[in-house]
Amino acid sequence: MMQVGGALPSSPWELVTTSTPPTKVVLVVLAFFSVLTWFLIVLKLWQFRRVRRQGERFFNALERTTRLEDAYHAVMKLPPSPYSRILREGVNFFAELHPGALQATADAAASTLTMTQLEALRMMLSKEVGAERDQMARYLAWLATMGSASPLLGLLGTVIGVMNAFLGIATGGSGNISAVAPGVAEALVTTVAGLVVAIPAVMAYNILVSRLGLFAGELEGFTHEIVGTLAREGRL
Repeated sequence: MMQVGGALPSSPWELVTTSTPPTKVVLVVLAFFSVLTWFLIVLKLWQFRRVRRQGERFFNALERTTRLEDAYHAVMKLPPSPYSRILREGVNFFAELHPGALQATADAAASTLTMTQLEALRMMLSKEVGAERDQMARYLAWLATMGSASPLLGLLGTVIGVMNAFLGIATGGSGNISAVAPGVAEALVTTVAGLVVAIPAVMAYNILVSRLGLFAGELEGFTHEIVGTLAREGRL
């Protein structure tokens, strides 16, 4: 605790540098959380931006094709992406059910799927969508954790600081405002630090979860397009 009768801090930084060891420990943990939070925010924003660009290239390539096998060969020339992986798994699964069915000379009637096979195809595509969604959701839980834990850590530091301040006042026998104010101000520093960490973490988490939902919906729609293309080509 700050010494009664010593020089009073004149800035928040002086409150930090002259704080007690427990307060400094809490501030160090919160500083680590802050660095990790901003690293994850930048990382996830970059990942979503990269996937959006991959999706634009993927669907532009699809628009130049008319048949499923032509689309498959066109998009396989592009860099790997969630969309190309889903198309590859769907086409490969269909080809395993009917070897040679995607060849131009294949008999369409002989390459149609039964209801059981169609349901299996849909389940496989749904599983791939879930896997891609989980991959994009990686580390988002850390943002939620730090967004909820940081204010609690700040409150813990505040409670410890206030306890130390009043214990020091009781020991020194001085209860005037000059003796109480520095200790209380030091205790409130951790609360401010906790909020500084939590606010961007919570905001980023909500924004990224919204983008994740849009991404998953786009993948779901694409799987429906795969099934629709098979139906249009008379393979269902």
